[in-house]
Amino acid sequence: MIIAIHQPQYLPWLGYFDKIDKSDKFVLLDDVQFKKNEWQNRNRIKTAGSGGWQWITVPVIHRFGQKINEVKINNQENWCKKHLHQLETNYFKSPHFPQYYDFLKETYARKWENLSEVNIYFIEYLTKTLGIKKQLVKSSDLKVSGEKTDRLVNICKMLNANIYLSGVGAKEYIEIEKFEKEKIKVIFQDFHHPVYKQLYGEFIPNLSVVDLLFNYGDESLKILRGNTEHLCT
Repeated sequence: MIIAIHQPQYLPWLGYFDKIDKSDKFVLLDDVQFKKNEWQNRNRIKTAGSGGWQWITVPVIHRFGQKINEVKINNQENWCKKHLHQLETNYFKSPHFPQYYDFLKETYARKWENLSEVNIYFIEYLTKTLGIKKQLVKSSDLKVSGEKTDRLVNICKMLNANIYLSGVGAKEYIEIEKFEKEKIKVIFQDFHHPVYKQLYGEFIPNLSVVDLLFNYGDESLKILRGNTEHLCT
């Protein structure tokens, strides 16, 4: 049983879904501290403007130390209308954008109060739409104790994992010996970002996965998995 664990992000990048795809169960770590100016309330999309990309950001109201699932959205700003407009303006020429427009319109018509709820809603939809059939679990539903590595180990134990799939960024701080003590093997994600045809000039990596979906639709999972048939040369 391979378990991967990650904070719920807003419209995550391709590597996030590669991690889901390579796990048996994926845990959305929603009950840890929110980090400002990271990826939990924003991501990047392609644009014809200067620089070739722009942020798409959910405005939030939060206190230092708040957990992700406690962070409220600042609905004083009409961010839903803005995000729909950003996506429509930048991707209306993409061949598969119309395929997803109704979902986007319906989703942004809702009034969202909680950041983790909108993040997880999008993650569940995008996982299913890509064709990745894996179970997603919220860590807050598991009621697991511990901090940092101890929490990860306890989540793995609760879900009967014998392999923990970690992001490469954790190599510097993860305490592998704590996993080994519980007979859980730690492996690190080896994601090679595909290069595919985008709108507006040169390829820009590490954008939200919607960039791939809007350009390739049902072929997106093949590209995510490294199928080179549709890649740029």
